[in-house]
Amino acid sequence: MQTFATPSLSPLEKLQAFAHLCKPRVNSLIVFTAMIGMCLATPDFPPVLRFLVASLGIALVSFAAAALNCLVERTVDAKMARTSWRATARGDLAPLETITLATLLGAAGLWLLHSFINDLTMWLTLATFVGYTVIYTLILKPATPMNIVIGGASGAMPPLLGWTAMTGQVSAEPLVLFLIIFLWTPPHFWALACYRRNDYARSGLPMLPVTHGVAFTCQHILWYTVMLAAASLIPVSLGMSGTFYLAAISLLDLIFLGYAIALCRRYSDGLARRCFRYSIIYLTLLFAALFADRLVSF
Repeated sequence: MQTFATPSLSPLEKLQAFAHLCKPRVNSLIVFTAMIGMCLATPDFPPVLRFLVASLGIALVSFAAAALNCLVERTVDAKMARTSWRATARGDLAPLETITLATLLGAAGLWLLHSFINDLTMWLTLATFVGYTVIYTLILKPATPMNIVIGGASGAMPPLLGWTAMTGQVSAEPLVLFLIIFLWTPPHFWALACYRRNDYARSGLPMLPVTHGVAFTCQHILWYTVMLAAASLIPVSLGMSGTFYLAAISLLDLIFLGYAIALCRRYSDGLARRCFRYSIIYLTLLFAALFADRLVSF
């Protein structure tokens, strides 16, 4: 069994190491989609203070979930080139230190949501936290190659959380935003898993390209991208957005579908890497287009 020795780091160095475990780049997209959910939930624009507090609360809980994910997967991360640099994998932070800091962040975020937003948002955020750290990380990820499909529900929650933070209720509109991210997650993650398949093979995790091969995975990327393209048009049919969003999402969908088809026809690791990077741009621009469409309609 691999052991993790904790180097003698200064408190500042430990905080810096912990900050990397919070996955700020990944969580910036999560918080961004939550913010757009808040903006879409209000007729004009959300109250600034409520908007900032809700964003901070959701961000803190997301940071805590990411850090605990790194802690749980520290042994797996140490086997993978992509993640072996993490402080938990290297032993730069002791498990108790990571748990303590993550607990403080998560508790602070939930307290903010309970005290200044509403209990529905707090409970949904807590459910998202449990879904990611326990159901996905501990149960699904090591058990099934379809882990990201089921576990993707946690990653799809932020715009719904943003919506409930402003309205205190769930309606059809935030569920559509949830559906879009839910369908986006598999092709996004599977593109990464394809060109990192050797890493995942060493880790022992049953990722789809490892268990069923790259060609099979690319077929699933295409199917989910087709479903995503269909779901991305629902905001127009519901009246959530208009012509500007329709034009933007049509172009974004065509590019994503082009990548998915190309992967099926002539796979290469370089193409999968570009598809993965584009998927991040796609989701960012989709939510930006939803917000911009609101501005255009004023």
